[in-house]
Amino acid sequence: MDKPTVTITIDGVRIVTEPGRNLLQVANENGIFIPSLCYFEHIEPPLGTCRVCTCRINGAPGPACTEKVREGMVVEATTPERVDARKAIVEMMFSEGNHFCPACQKSGDCDLQHMAYELGLTQSRFPHVFKDRLIDFNPKRLIMEHNRCIKCLRCVREVFTDDGKAVFSFRYRGNETRVGIDYSE
Repeated sequence: MDKPTVTITIDGVRIVTEPGRNLLQVANENGIFIPSLCYFEHIEPPLGTCRVCTCRINGAPGPACTEKVREGMVVEATTPERVDARKAIVEMMFSEGNHFCPACQKSGDCDLQHMAYELGLTQSRFPHVFKDRLIDFNPKRLIMEHNRCIKCLRCVREVFTDDGKAVFSFRYRGNETRVGIDYSE
């Protein structure tokens, strides 16, 4: 028996695929690159936190990583407006997070740095905040470097103790949001 299919359009390209599949995956499989910093195929439901993958979906902005394809879907992924919005998001992450790539041990192996290269960023239109975030040396098993965190939520959703308790959580709100750790675990 044949699987059901739907027809969608991404940047004017007609694509036939199975209904309910992840839009980001379908686009990438069909040669249309939609960048994302928080999307990981094995995390369900998708996080949708970075908003770098935001497209215009049937006329309304929305993150491609959380969207399931459906019949007649029309997606604008790489318009100048979308590309500029992505650049702005990544620029804000750099200006807000005190990222100094040449001195970072992850330089050359960093998703944020790769995204900046992919988008052609050489400078930010936003002033750097230079927020003084402490490096948390308290845990015996790891060091919390809050200046490098892009608040993607991945650690919160993926790291648990052997008995299923969350090790990390988001604390505070807005620009003060940071990852907290349960030191008793």
